[in-house]
Amino acid sequence: MRIAVSAESDSGLESKVSPHFGRCPYYVLVDLEGDGVPQVTTITNPYYSNHQPGQVPAFIRSQGADVMVSGGMGARATAFFSQYGIEVATGASGTVAEAIKRYLRGELSGEACCSGDHEQHSSCH
Repeated sequence: MRIAVSAESDSGLESKVSPHFGRCPYYVLVDLEGDGVPQVTTITNPYYSNHQPGQVPAFIRSQGADVMVSGGMGARATAFFSQYGIEVATGASGTVAEAIKRYLRGELSGEACCSGDHEQHSSCH
């Protein structure tokens, strides 16, 4: 399974989760096999400064992700991810490692929770 996490830095598992899936500078791709993490890759978001609806979900799909973890995203974005067969997990915070653990424990939502204020996603928590 490959999990993509929106991230504020290129520090891998120690990166802080970005509150918005599309306006983050990086994505951390975490490959899981059983209880292990054989590979962690950080990639730059090519749409960080400007993206159109559907671009980021298509990019995440091209990276082979099965799950997109983020602080928040709107209903339109969740629909795009769904069309690509990518599960959405919102309400993530802390480090990427913490967010992955919360996802695996079923503690993150799959609901859209973006109010349009991309600095605050309090409705996701």
